[in-house]
Amino acid sequence: MRIVVSRERRVGACVADQVIDLNRADSRLPPDLASFIALGPRGLDIARDVIDRVTSGALQVAQDGQPVVQSRAAVNLKAPWAPAARIACAGANYARHLAGARAANTGENPDLDEVYRQSRSACPWGFWKVIADVRGDGEDVTYPARATRFDYEGEAAIVIGTTALDVAADRIDEHIWGITLLNDWSIRNDMGPGRPMSFNLPKNFNSSTSIGPCIVVGEDLDPQNLTIQTRVNGAVRQDYSTSEMTFSFGELLEFLSRDFTFLPGDIIAAGTGAGTAMDSSRAGPDGAAPTDLFLKPGDEVDVSSPRIGTLRNRVVRKLA
Repeated sequence: MRIVVSRERRVGACVADQVIDLNRADSRLPPDLASFIALGPRGLDIARDVIDRVTSGALQVAQDGQPVVQSRAAVNLKAPWAPAARIACAGANYARHLAGARAANTGENPDLDEVYRQSRSACPWGFWKVIADVRGDGEDVTYPARATRFDYEGEAAIVIGTTALDVAADRIDEHIWGITLLNDWSIRNDMGPGRPMSFNLPKNFNSSTSIGPCIVVGEDLDPQNLTIQTRVNGAVRQDYSTSEMTFSFGELLEFLSRDFTFLPGDIIAAGTGAGTAMDSSRAGPDGAAPTDLFLKPGDEVDVSSPRIGTLRNRVVRKLA
């Protein structure tokens, strides 16, 4: 089942090239994503029945006369994200990405196995996205005014379906509601001096997160074995598997849920693999770091995975 959210923030199911408005099809299902997730397995059972009735032709118009089904092209989708849901992003959670970042910063090529070992010997780290402006598939992303090195980070992410506190890593399956794609747009310049804690401004600005195109729910899809590709203007930049994660989704939830309660709809992003502009750039003989791989207004970025689809965004210049 592929769950989407319309421009009116109504939850739907995408089947082939059609979108089913689940609430109009069956009033037992709430119109908003947060309430739908909170229904748990019961909501998914009702949604499956709705999909069966619609695809068989038995249900096309709601009791109020509104159409239950629209073409995918006619529905302006928003991010499948429940407003106010928290987004936790793992940092440096792929050894090849981290090794590339170190090489970009130092000019040296660290041993990949040693990078992985060092990461595993420490604890996970990352940051929270605290924005209210999450972009969906097909929506523009604004180039931040303070950015001179603007980067993409294609990622897999899980959506939490139940209240989760002090969860053991091996119980992660009990708490995953669905799986989606996320682009963690990042400012690589003007990061400020290193501090133990910061406001994480390079990760939090208007449109600094894209999610979509859907949430895959109730299917045999292993979040630890997903292929992720990122393309910029059609050229492949990232091509990796979530099997390469340094810390699994279960380990991330275990670490984060100690003394902290996750709520239905909250999201955990896996971190990104190698191939970002930052980890792929190397300083030239003069010591200057090239900028050609970083994004500019007009660029189109696609994050895709075969079973989930493609999250596509165009970078646009900030309006004065």
